[in-house]
Amino acid sequence: MVRHFIAEFCAKLKKVPLSYEADFLAALKAYSWPGNIRELRNCLERSVILAGTEPLSAALLPFEFSVPAAPSPSLSAFSLNSAEKLQIQKVLNHTKGNKAEAARLLEIGIATLYRKIEEYSL
Repeated sequence: MVRHFIAEFCAKLKKVPLSYEADFLAALKAYSWPGNIRELRNCLERSVILAGTEPLSAALLPFEFSVPAAPSPSLSAFSLNSAEKLQIQKVLNHTKGNKAEAARLLEIGIATLYRKIEEYSL
């Protein structure tokens, strides 16, 4: 499916078919894919767009791919802290690391965001 979608998006964007590096495929395989095939399709389209003419690499994948799949031992799947940490990670990914914009979207002060980043080791 990965090869099919990459070829489809390269054709759609009138690009030379792109290759991919081993780390790219390994990251795709390690991810849990909560959004199933739609998420895979969107992820690959985004990667093809961002790649330019370079081979696809894990660095092109969204922030969620760099987050370990297993929750940290101090946080539970049901804790408020876990939900807060995940939300902060998502917003930081969305803003491409722009902390001022992330704080605005989260509706918290920038100092609070910095404290949370340090608290959750983000």
